[in-house]
Amino acid sequence: MMIRACLILLLTTGLAACGQRAALTPPPQASLPPAPYGGHGKPDAEALLTPPPQAVPVLSVELRSRSEEREDDPFDLPPQ
Repeated sequence: MMIRACLILLLTTGLAACGQRAALTPPPQASLPPAPYGGHGKPDAEALLTPPPQAVPVLSVELRSRSEEREDDPFDLPPQ
């Protein structure tokens, strides 16, 4: 039981140490990707990590506000 507790403690400590909280930068010998075609400059690391609005759409209108009975669907056929 003691070995199991030590092993769990060791694993959780190791996983907690894996997280890095510093800003992301490319390695010294590498550079950021080239500027996109038609772009005015190279994007920095923060701009590359920020997803465009199309990638994370926001649903601002709820389609159904209450539970309703569904209408009969003529295309809802049983499997053959």
